[in-house]
Formats: sequence, structure tokens, C-alpha cells
Amino acid sequence: MIYIETQRLILRQWQQGDYAEFAKLTASTVVMKYFPRTLTAEQSADGIEKSKSSIKNKGFGFWAVELKQTKEFIGFIGINDPGDSLPFSPCVEIGWRLAQKYWGQGLASEGARASLQFAFTELGLSEIVSFTPVLNRNSEKVMKRIGMTNTTQNFIHPGLNNDHKLAEHLLYKITLDQWQAEQS
Repeated sequence: MIYIETQRLILRQWQQGDYAEFAKLTASTVVMKYFPRTLTAEQSADGIEKSKSSIKNKGFGFWAVELKQTKEFIGFIGINDPGDSLPFSPCVEIGWRLAQKYWGQGLASEGARASLQFAFTELGLSEIVSFTPVLNRNSEKVMKRIGMTNTTQNFIHPGLNNDHKLAEHLLYKITLDQWQAEQS
């Protein structure tokens, strides 16, 4: 079982008690501002099931995240195979989604750094990507903080209409060599 510990966080497999809290998180219009819509409890549970399956079958996915000190569930952070629909597929992405009250504390960056370490040292991956709507400057800041670089290859997300306000996405990446240079 995958279990990643940082100074303040535990990244772990999803548990039954996470479902209701994650449903609240994905129903928040603030948290989901840069997504096409909020999610129903059923859609949220489907997302958890996909993550659980990926972690079990591939050894990685979007892990549930809890605060180490309080054991409180705060969202997800991890790496994921987004499938073949993206113009730069195949790839492995890094992503995060935290409850609003945990924003601005460096928790996304902390968990993402641990996820990158896992991806490069345990899985032997050579590159990780991340993408977000052009409007989502906070996620872009996290990408920069963890050493990713803008590829300047913006793309229209295939799951959105071309004229949707969130359609244009930034594409960031980090290679194993770049990550190793960041560690020294």
C-alpha cells in the first residue's frame, strides 16, 4: 500500500470516511471555479473509485491527503494517467485539489513535491506534466514552485467547447533531469 509522508501531510489510499468530505469539496463553487461544473456526490464518489483503482492497479493515482497532526482529510494530491484524449498523450500528470480553508499554506506544493519524488525515484518516470486553464493563476504558481516549466504549448482541452472560458489550458512539465537539478 502506498503511503507518502511529508512534514505536514499524509498521502494515502482513499478510505470510506473520505467520500462525504470529498463530495463537499467538489460541490463547492469556490473550489471548482476552474472546472466546468461542480460535482454531485455520485460523480465525486466515481472520481474516488477511479483514483482507488489506479492506486491499486498502477501503483499511483490521486491520493487522499490528510493533515498529519489532526488526521483531517483535506483533498487530494498525486499523479495520474489522464488517458489518451490530450494532444500530448501518453503522459502522467500531477494534480491537486484541496478544500478552500487549506489554500495559501504551501500544502499543495508540499504534497506535489513528494509526489514528484515518488514518480521519479519509485516509478522511474522520465517526465511529469501538469495543465490548468489559463485563468487559474494559483495552480500555475504551484507548478512553478515545484520546479515545472511552461512549455508555451497552450492547448484547447478536448473535453470543452473551443469557446468555453476555461477551454485554453497551460501545459507545464518537469523532466527527471530538471527535478534532479532542483534537488542539488
